[in-house]
Amino acid sequence: MRPAVSVALVRGDTVLLVRRGREPSRGLYAFPGGRVEPGETPEAAARRELMEETGLAAGTLTPLRRLLVGDAETGFDLQVFGADYVGGEPLAADDAEDARFVRLADMERMAVIPSVLEVARALLGTGKILAS
Repeated sequence: MRPAVSVALVRGDTVLLVRRGREPSRGLYAFPGGRVEPGETPEAAARRELMEETGLAAGTLTPLRRLLVGDAETGFDLQVFGADYVGGEPLAADDAEDARFVRLADMERMAVIPSVLEVARALLGTGKILAS
């Protein structure tokens, strides 16, 4: 398993999603994220990936979930962080084809990775970043 991260960035009653431009999950909406580089902490990787894919920064990062995605050889050990929005508008860059803040009701009609929808329901349902 390779280490990876993603960031659920919350702005009011919305969460930031990107449409993946590369595998895995090409064409699906997910939280911005990617691989942890050698020598990089998960938190640093999460901030870097968020900036690379959307041009946005995050406030304090809070670990939300750890997911094992794929198989042991080619899969990812994914740490999902939650964070509050601190300003700016998202611009799709790097491997993101689209980047936007989305309400939960709209997410339910989009091509979203199931675990992303689950995390978004927990975050937007309570309005708080809580570890589970």
